Amino acid sequence: MQKYTVSCMPLVINQFIKNQRNMSAEKEYFAHETAVIDEGCTIGKGTKIWHFSHIMSRCLLGENCNIGQNVVVSPEVVLGKNVKVQNNVSIYTGVICEDDVFLGPSMVFTNVINPRSAVNRKNEYARTLVKKGATIGANATIVCGYDIGEFAFIGAGAVVTKEVLPYALVVGNPARQIGWMSEFGQRLNFDDKGFATCSESNELYKLENGQVSKISR
Repeated sequence: MQKYTVSCMPLVINQFIKNQRNMSAEKEYFAHETAVIDEGCTIGKGTKIWHFSHIMSRCLLGENCNIGQNVVVSPEVVLGKNVKVQNNVSIYTGVICEDDVFLGPSMVFTNVINPRSAVNRKNEYARTLVKKGATIGANATIVCGYDIGEFAFIGAGAVVTKEVLPYALVVGNPARQIGWMSEFGQRLNFDDKGFATCSESNELYKLENGQVSKISR
């Protein structure tokens, strides 16, 4: 699969800056006294940043995010609205998380495929896009350069080495798909006609040609 470099990020970042800059200027967010907030970052209204976390310059955090303890958000990272980042997560340059993404404790992003201490690969950072509503479980590892689909569910400890489809449930090392999840995080059991109902929300889903979509009714 093609790897995406951070050279494609300026348009995303510029649009995000346009939407969020005024909010950060007014400092309508909370940062614990031990947190380090570098100049030049943009932080949305209602976001909370907890103990010993470091928000670096040129990163963009949307409204109502929660950044747990000992989190690093690197330059040019983009987090949408209501992103929940649990303790001990490092979000490296090249990562974009859309709205409502959940990053579990100590999960790991990467941004270089073949790192060497003696070789500078800063111009080779790969993009990782985590789409709206996706969950990444505790201690999971995401190899860079792949998309995580909308409302995908990455199980704890999984090692993701390829693209993950929307609503897919993946587990293991390397991660493999074992099913589908609803937007409420419930397992979907499709009938012989390709329909499933979420046990929590009663919303209807359709499986067709290997893709899941939610059906309005």
